[in-house]
Amino acid sequence: MNARPTASLIVVDGGRFLALRRAVEPMAGLWETPGGFCDGFEHPRDAAAREGREELGVEVEIKDFIGMYVGTYEFQNESLPVLDCFFFATLDPAAIRLEPTEATEMTWFDLADPPKMAFSTMDAALVDAANSLLSAK
Repeated sequence: MNARPTASLIVVDGGRFLALRRAVEPMAGLWETPGGFCDGFEHPRDAAAREGREELGVEVEIKDFIGMYVGTYEFQNESLPVLDCFFFATLDPAAIRLEPTEATEMTWFDLADPPKMAFSTMDAALVDAANSLLSAK
């Protein structure tokens, strides 16, 4: 079975990142970064921008690529392999309008001390994102 590509955003503002509380299963109620599955023939960078518009109701500015991470996604009692592509992004925080079918709330966390996220690929990407920003200073 081939991995399904996804695209996710680590929206940063200074030393903090934006997290959403998942509204749907799997992992409803846990924190996540905005993102989702790529459509057929959709480049992950384009999918990341689309997911930002859909979940946050605002245009995001896609920045540097963070990395790709192999993970799993539970769907209909089956573990599907996924290839999660993460990008840094920025936006106007005042313009965010959460999509209630996707997330119940949002908050900003310290990038250097994130909470446990809904998916292990998010945990790994946040570590790499924090290291990337630290090494850029």
